[in-house]
Amino acid sequence: MNPQTQTIAISKETVSQLPVVTFGGGITVVDTCEKARMALRELTRARIAGFDTETKPSFHKGRAHKVALLQLSTENHCYLFRLNILGLSEGVRAFLEDPSVVKVGLSVHDDFNSLRRLSPDLDPQGFVELQDYVKYFNINDISLQKIYAIVFGQRISKNQRLTNWEAHRLTEPQQSYAATDAWACLELYNHLRAGRFDPDSSPYIVDRASLNPQPSSYKS
Repeated sequence: MNPQTQTIAISKETVSQLPVVTFGGGITVVDTCEKARMALRELTRARIAGFDTETKPSFHKGRAHKVALLQLSTENHCYLFRLNILGLSEGVRAFLEDPSVVKVGLSVHDDFNSLRRLSPDLDPQGFVELQDYVKYFNINDISLQKIYAIVFGQRISKNQRLTNWEAHRLTEPQQSYAATDAWACLELYNHLRAGRFDPDSSPYIVDRASLNPQPSSYKS
């Protein structure tokens, strides 16, 4: 593949035809201080975690909710921190600011802005931005769903994205969706970092010009 003229991208139509993937590990809903302490102990021990957040959608212009859920996942277990119940505790904040623990997410600065509504002086450290990382592998797409589809040939369902993340009880589909997003970030990073993805053999190589076609010229 010539990186100057070609790149890797996938269409929504192609993604929709792929089999759905879901996180198959354990999930813990963290809604007490004791659960938070146990979760953070395990996450710190792992030294690397997938990262994501969820916020209750607003269907009214000018109204926005605070982040409700923080997802942190190892390869085998995902912890769902209910920030709408616990707030951003000192323990969670310390974890997010710890440069020695790698946190892998996508569009992380948007998440940081949301989290700073709970703690304005939050200073996240140790984060890997997948949107930047995948560029080294000539992947043009920036959505988690498309990047995962390109690398693994599977589709992450987005059916639960606009559900109520401040609900009294998170449903099993909500938990699975939230866990999958955080875990998928970690899976992608580990897979790419280990050199198990070959850009030159990807079935989704396209001409760069086809992604940004020039407007046709005409004579009056």
